[in-house]
Amino acid sequence: MNLIAEKNIKERLSHIDWHNVMEQMNEKGFAQLPRVLTADECEELIGNYSNEVMYRKTITMERYRFGLGEYKYFRYPLPALIQTIRETVYPKLAVIANKWMQVLSIEQRYPNTFAEFRQLCHENGQIKPTVLILKYGEGGHNTLHQDLYGDLFFPLQLVLFLNEPGIDYSGGEFVLTQQVPRAQSKAIVLQPGRGDMLLFTTNFRPVKGTHGYYRVNMKHGVSEVYDGKRHTLGIIFHDALS
Repeated sequence: MNLIAEKNIKERLSHIDWHNVMEQMNEKGFAQLPRVLTADECEELIGNYSNEVMYRKTITMERYRFGLGEYKYFRYPLPALIQTIRETVYPKLAVIANKWMQVLSIEQRYPNTFAEFRQLCHENGQIKPTVLILKYGEGGHNTLHQDLYGDLFFPLQLVLFLNEPGIDYSGGEFVLTQQVPRAQSKAIVLQPGRGDMLLFTTNFRPVKGTHGYYRVNMKHGVSEVYDGKRHTLGIIFHDALS
């Protein structure tokens, strides 16, 4: 990634209405942003899937009963595109995360810059990158889960969609579930397009009730892919123990 490309992705991210993102996150626990990546950037990420030098670990999902498909964790240093997104988006989300901690009366606070947060992870023994690329074929799916990886986690994360639904694959919707205390779970089904970014909660979000804010737990997964191939890039801000 050259300096012009790095400048371009920073410029695209700077044009996002982050106040609107905050409102969506507070109201729903997720926010969908169209066309953050170009088609060429999506193709480059998919094309590098077979470049094993870039990855530290490959997970076959059915082996661990996570679903059906495969994903790979990147190794440090991350590709410049991914590192730029991580560093640029984190400060915007830290504002939301700290507000959530405040209204839920949780002591945890997150620093303003990604470099500072990464240092906290390393001081906690979490030194392995958690950014991953996922690949699903026919029948592929991902069971409902949360990406925590250690005691220290950042409460927001994002996924970038690298294929076009309805053209490259069918099915494979992104699924969020919301568990309200003493109530049935609510399912949210989304189908973002190629290049879209989806921001969502890692673990929980605050909801305002009649007696103040309470905590609502959320999980995410992927419904069955009927045909074609589906790739996504997951950017998680905290590092892992292993």
